[in-house]
Amino acid sequence: MEIMVTMKDFYRNKRVLITGHTGFKGSWLCEVLLHLGANVGGYALSPSGEVSLFNILNLSERISINRIGDIRDIEFLKSAVKDFMPDIIIHMAAQPLVLESYARPAYTYDTNIMGTVNILEAVRECPSVKSFLNVTTDKVYLNREWVYGYRENETLCGRDPYSNSKSCSELVTYSYRNSFFESDDSCAVSTARSGNVIGGGDFAENRIIPDCMRSVLRGEDIILRNPESVRPYQHVLECLSGYLLLAMKQYEDKRAYEGSYNFGPDESSCITTYELTEIFSRKYESISGQKLKIDVHVNADRKLHEANLLKLDCSKAKSILGWGPEWDIEQAVEEVTGWLKVYASKGDIRSYMDEKISGRHWQ
Repeated sequence: MEIMVTMKDFYRNKRVLITGHTGFKGSWLCEVLLHLGANVGGYALSPSGEVSLFNILNLSERISINRIGDIRDIEFLKSAVKDFMPDIIIHMAAQPLVLESYARPAYTYDTNIMGTVNILEAVRECPSVKSFLNVTTDKVYLNREWVYGYRENETLCGRDPYSNSKSCSELVTYSYRNSFFESDDSCAVSTARSGNVIGGGDFAENRIIPDCMRSVLRGEDIILRNPESVRPYQHVLECLSGYLLLAMKQYEDKRAYEGSYNFGPDESSCITTYELTEIFSRKYESISGQKLKIDVHVNADRKLHEANLLKLDCSKAKSILGWGPEWDIEQAVEEVTGWLKVYASKGDIRSYMDEKISGRHWQ
């Protein structure tokens, strides 16, 4: 009889290195892995902005190594990997913003493409690594704005510099997997493409939920840039559960599981930016009694292209990995406003997040 290994069983004492660990998703991933009993290391730039989730959670004092460096610095990156000797690497270091990629295209390409090359070179030289996951984005696909979700076998060709650089990162990973990690005893290599992620602790500019949060904290109206854009919105814990499940599965059986996977919400959670903001406003009003005003502004700079419609087909992750979202968009936004309430009242964010992590199904 086969014994089912849970993530808690698997990750206990595993050495997991996260690139980009000081960012929003990286900080949540550190907290999840600590909850699962993993030995966590990180390599990233210093947290950006005046406030960061990484610092709120005091993660620099709670993980095994906190190496501050640029993913483009290949020698420093290699030394960090060799020092930690990880079992698993989850690569999330990137320039992650579409609008920023228009302002700094060369930096975006350098970071997102050569950063991927550099970490894969480090993996080649570190025999301890048995599972490598490159986290890209749902925007890697050639977006024809079809009404159905994109599947993993469809054309990769992001349009803006951010999306295009992530498409290239996918191709780099594909080439390295087939050129250097083809044998059964070599590291398993995969990519993960997730939908638009929301959650407490995201302070980035030009993202809808952080913009809503800043408006709330400042007592200002919420201003929407592209109110009719449809996106696959999901809570950060949804995609992180997919990343960790894939990294575990391919560690245990390289041939059966490595590849590319979409991690996104069900169809009902693919909604417009305006609908997302309305849900946020309603959820926030229910916990605060404060009515928020949504001010719709059409994007004034139309030369900066942003897709209007994007959905993911996650059938592969559901059927092969047994993964699926646990929260719909209503619950996801409720979790965001709950985080904001604790933060605004100067409550214990770490305890709040650990409670939410504990309530999830870590199969």
